Amino acid sequence: MSQIDWLSQLLQLITITGQLEVRCAYGAPWRLTWGRAAANEIPYHVIVKGRAILENPETRTARELVSGDIVLLPHGAAHVLHDGSGQTPIRTHESVGSAGWMLSENDGQGEQLDLMCGRFFIAPPHDRLIRNYMPVELVARAMNSNGEDETGSASNQLASLVRLMRMESASDRAGGRAILDALSSALFTLVLRSASEAEKAPEGLLALAGHPRLAPALAVMFADPARSWKLPDLAEMCGMSRATFMRHFQDRLGCSALDLLTDLRMSLAANELKKPAISTEAVAETVGYQSVSAFRRVFTERMGMTPGEWRRVAHKGE
Repeated sequence: MSQIDWLSQLLQLITITGQLEVRCAYGAPWRLTWGRAAANEIPYHVIVKGRAILENPETRTARELVSGDIVLLPHGAAHVLHDGSGQTPIRTHESVGSAGWMLSENDGQGEQLDLMCGRFFIAPPHDRLIRNYMPVELVARAMNSNGEDETGSASNQLASLVRLMRMESASDRAGGRAILDALSSALFTLVLRSASEAEKAPEGLLALAGHPRLAPALAVMFADPARSWKLPDLAEMCGMSRATFMRHFQDRLGCSALDLLTDLRMSLAANELKKPAISTEAVAETVGYQSVSAFRRVFTERMGMTPGEWRRVAHKGE
């Protein structure tokens, strides 16, 4: 099973939608500040042209972003984008198009920036799955170091997608909002694909997907989380001893294979509990539990509420 398969399984398990919110056309000096996002939101930024410095006030880290870079903040961290000059930013002026997104401009004469900003929305309670297994910052590049598309790669696909988003956001045509939202949703998937294919994948699920020996275990757990997977079976599938498998898995993910499997089962259970005709006992069996009391205990520990409480919350939100 390929890397794309595990990613498809993840996106069948959780519902993610995207939305472009603002396009920025600035000349230096400029500065943008975002507070911490809501629990079910992931901010994203696309550097269409120019460069920017991304700062995380909590970790006191900074990194340069250049043309073609796409950054996601899966943990919703507060952050700042600026031109790096340290000068007082020029006042901006905003206008809103019929499609609903905002155009923010300034009259700066310095280095020019074309930036698209938006966010992804994760249907609860799956935001915890993303935050637990994705890095704080995730950067993918839509072009290679020469500024050219990498034919046949996820980077090439990202470059094409960004061009479509740029063209659509530059016009004010019928259906623009729906098209931009759909392209934003595709952006999430392509960024994860690109990151998992990178030479040095970031930590978490992407590191597992990019590891040729561990990827098979990741794929089968996503494909059939209800199955009673045993560590020796997963290790054998990866061509490792049990101890070696456990060590490598823990190093890359930060938790054990059984922890991940449990979280996948609870996310699957949360989806099943939304169906009024299915009992809690049936849901427990569906996700691999023979004891409904054990299922209730684990669900409550992982989700912060009982299956019955989650069912009521889910129905109220629909």
